[in-house]
Amino acid sequence: MLTSEIRAKFLEYFAKNDHEVIDSSPLIPANDDTLLFTNAGMVQFKDVFLGTDKRPYQRATTTQRCIRAGGKHNDLENVGYTLRHHTFFEMLGNFSFGDYFKEHAIELAWNFLTKELGLEKDRLWISVFREDDEAAEIWSSKIGIAPDRIVRLDEEDNFWSMGDTGPCGPCSEIYYDHGDQYEGTPPGSPGDDGDRFVEIWNLVFMQFNRDAAGDLTPLPKPSVDTGMGLERVTAVMQGVNSNYETDLFLNLIKASEKAIKSPGEPSHKVIADHIRSVSFLIADGVMPSNEGRGYVLRRIMRRAIRHGYKLGAKKPFLHTLVAPLVQEMEIAFPMLATSQSLIETTIHDEENKFLETLEKGIEILDKEIKKMTSQVIPGEVVFKLHDTFGFPFDLTADIAREQDLTLDQKGFDICMAEQVKNSKSASKFKAVQLDLSSIADTNFLGYDRLTAQGKTVGLWDKEVRIDTANKAKEYLVAFDQSPFYAESGGQIGDQGVFSGNDCHGQVLDCIKQGKIFIHKIVLAEGSISLNDEIKLEVNAALRDSSAAHHSATHLMHAALKHVLGNHVEQKGSLVDATKLRFDFSHPKAVSKDEIKEIESLVNMHSLNNSKVTTDLMKLDDAIAMGAHHFISTKNAENLLPLVKSFDLILNTVSAELDINDYLNLLKLDGTLVVIGLPGKPYAVHAGTLLNGRRSLSGSMIGGIPEMQEMLDFCGKHNIVSDVEVIKADYINDAYERTVASDVKYRFVIDATTF
Repeated sequence: MLTSEIRAKFLEYFAKNDHEVIDSSPLIPANDDTLLFTNAGMVQFKDVFLGTDKRPYQRATTTQRCIRAGGKHNDLENVGYTLRHHTFFEMLGNFSFGDYFKEHAIELAWNFLTKELGLEKDRLWISVFREDDEAAEIWSSKIGIAPDRIVRLDEEDNFWSMGDTGPCGPCSEIYYDHGDQYEGTPPGSPGDDGDRFVEIWNLVFMQFNRDAAGDLTPLPKPSVDTGMGLERVTAVMQGVNSNYETDLFLNLIKASEKAIKSPGEPSHKVIADHIRSVSFLIADGVMPSNEGRGYVLRRIMRRAIRHGYKLGAKKPFLHTLVAPLVQEMEIAFPMLATSQSLIETTIHDEENKFLETLEKGIEILDKEIKKMTSQVIPGEVVFKLHDTFGFPFDLTADIAREQDLTLDQKGFDICMAEQVKNSKSASKFKAVQLDLSSIADTNFLGYDRLTAQGKTVGLWDKEVRIDTANKAKEYLVAFDQSPFYAESGGQIGDQGVFSGNDCHGQVLDCIKQGKIFIHKIVLAEGSISLNDEIKLEVNAALRDSSAAHHSATHLMHAALKHVLGNHVEQKGSLVDATKLRFDFSHPKAVSKDEIKEIESLVNMHSLNNSKVTTDLMKLDDAIAMGAHHFISTKNAENLLPLVKSFDLILNTVSAELDINDYLNLLKLDGTLVVIGLPGKPYAVHAGTLLNGRRSLSGSMIGGIPEMQEMLDFCGKHNIVSDVEVIKADYINDAYERTVASDVKYRFVIDATTF
């Protein structure tokens, strides 16, 4: 059975069992700074499990693209040395959000493996948490697993938690026995790290909430999170023990062998794995860089390039493997085909850059190895390769491993720490860490006013906490509230003046330490003490100029995406009263023509003098309803990337707006349908319609036949609205909530409760 068939069969099976099929989320987690990459199927449902989000379904199934090559979950260094470690993999999953629990989850998994895939029952072993008698009983009595094939494991192996606190619960894992021709013993026994028994499915039963004291209390609605490794199941179905012998990898390995003209080498497995992760990361908007996700991407790329170089590839080759990868996976993941050109160009450029230094770096490493009197490569050498030649630590470790050598990790860390120390900003103010004990978060008032009274709650002479400042020099001050903007988003901190009963001076800068605003002041005259009431006044001219430049960075970002592509991401910025700098990711230099087009777009929207508004975006709601993409159109910069991109737009907002802005979003022969009219007629520019052969049509509310047609359509396609169903006796409360604007969409009264 081909991988594509297994993937399709899994989703079809769970769809038949009333699960909503949800698209894979991107590799960059949405609204989750705790994760470097999406590393499991449950990531996109994290808020649902935490109870902070609600979906219009209680059962879901996905095939999730995952990366484990950085942060807490990092399999990079194991790729190429084991049979089933990958930087990129697919996790097939089914989820219950307070619907079914252990028994049904176990039945669904067992029936899929034994009936849909036809696996031999006697080859399947089960593990449960040592205290989970319920799961053990279900496997034994309901499923019929022999007791000697049910293994109880400790918390380390079979108890899952989202964090130190929050939802958690026991796990039950399903293992496949590849046969006694392979080394290894059953799970939980000595020698179980062999290749004979392989975990293929993990069922997580979230039934507890863990508090700060470590105590567990049952959840009111227990949930289920499962994950089945597609690569591992494919190996089982295709009768091989190694994931690299499946159809997922064989064609990529053959393509690598052809490109390098060196068949049969283990390095091709590394290259085949890495081209998958590299391509998917770029398709999801990650670009090579020296920090964060971009640095992980670069590490993976350079590891693959080095393995190719080892086999004799002295010229770029990795980019040629994108086409066979697209051919293998574009049906399941169409974004690969859409981004193919960008992926190839980005990889090719990175290859050219690294190959220039790779040979020299390896030469230096070889010389250092010959001088060594031990089996440990000094940390200073490892750091030199990293700093001068762009050798990530794990790449050098990979080379060392091939020669039975190890690295001086501690020495490398010392060198890195020293570099960080020496490269810190020249501003001691920005690098300082103050004692903020007993100081509450600052109430920022600067969005509404530029002048305010603040009470002194923290006072420092350099880093020393003091009660009173009485000399004409620089101090650091925290107030309970402040109109001063603290440096953020690339925009510098506000400047201005302050005054009190017997003091006055200048505010030179403002930064945040946590959520506390620290003001750098120069006391010109008098004294300032804790609990003093101080008048704070922002320099309005400087603020306005900085804010304008800050808005310009957003216009710049939108224009860059429109001209260069959606892969463009902001990598840094500097905004002050006189200038702005915008750093962004792009695989090559921007051409003169592209610069002109970018300038034209930014200038056009700047001259339009569009009103800047604050928008609470309904991103989570849109995704929950099944949207593949979400854009807020309230801000002008958000419209730029959308120009001439839509075939059809439905406008359901019966409010006054510039309809021409939305007509400009249409492609040639595109149509905008207005459903519901505003109180004031739209002012439509004839040129906007004629130049693009665009159409503007509309629909009134309609009568009973139209309404019935709409309801029938919604019923046929399972289109539902997000409502809150209430009982009759709740009507008065619902009214009060409506008056208080505490209603998400609509109340619907259950008529059976009257």
